Amino acid sequence: MLVTHARLLPATAAAIADAVAVLRAGGLVGFPTETVYGLGADAANERAVARLFAAKGRPRFNPLIAHVDTAEAAAGLGLMGRRARLLAAAFWPGPLTLVVPVQVGGAVCELARAGLSTVALRVPSHPVARGLLQAFGGAVVAPSANRSGHVSPTTAAHVLEDLGERVDAVLDGGATPLGIESTIIACVGGPARLLRPGGVPRGEIERVLGEKVAPPELRPVDGASGDGPLAPGQLASHYAPRARLRLNASALEPGEALLDFGASGIGAGHPEASRLDLSPSGDLVEAAANLYAHLRALDRSGAASIAVAPIPAAGLGEAIHDRLRRAAAPR
Repeated sequence: MLVTHARLLPATAAAIADAVAVLRAGGLVGFPTETVYGLGADAANERAVARLFAAKGRPRFNPLIAHVDTAEAAAGLGLMGRRARLLAAAFWPGPLTLVVPVQVGGAVCELARAGLSTVALRVPSHPVARGLLQAFGGAVVAPSANRSGHVSPTTAAHVLEDLGERVDAVLDGGATPLGIESTIIACVGGPARLLRPGGVPRGEIERVLGEKVAPPELRPVDGASGDGPLAPGQLASHYAPRARLRLNASALEPGEALLDFGASGIGAGHPEASRLDLSPSGDLVEAAANLYAHLRALDRSGAASIAVAPIPAAGLGEAIHDRLRRAAAPR
């Protein structure tokens, strides 16, 4: 029988075995990946996947990413064409998700795919995630382990803070090293398409493919018209704290908190304001790792608005800009 309150488990072999038993019983397990913490369910179990959607408050038109332990396992779930195989060889295990046509007889249930004829696949590199997937022996769907639309979790404490009694167990693997979600690339006939910037910069994708990859479409997506997203992270409003975000701020307004970058000096006239710097040295890798934890901390300050300093858009900066833009969108 599944527990009614999350058990926080150290990331040991025995705890991973316990987590596997929870997944096989149709339960939900929070676990670390190199990107953010995921909320895992058996990808083949429609009831478990339905429980996952309910736990997050996630709309069912928004598909889930299926995590597996090898590229060979991924090929059993989706049709890997030339571009997908090139990207898998270059970036798996790692923070890349590939959206490909679903394989006939693949084990990812229709609910997890939101009824689409495609499937989103990833092979994570985090040792705890890999241990869990290897021990489970199948695909685990795992969106970020937070309430839908909220700031993604980068620690086990964030998972408990957001989901509390809605999850059965959480494997505590410490803070996630990358701190921002995977890049999502669609390889569904024709040129590859960037659906969501993330942990693998677009330039690296283009280098491997030898061709340009179009940036993601910046348009609202909902399920009312049947024009739902092809992959996670495409909703116009997402990754949002309770406070409003004001992007590319050049000054701090009274009562605002500050999310700084590169020790900009913004807000020097407001020493009382809550402030955190994503990276005082201007390192985008450090900034990505700190993004969600800093947003959560500033949200807890009680400020109604968070001013965000300008951040370069190159490399990982594209993914940081994407998350901040969606967090600042009307809700």
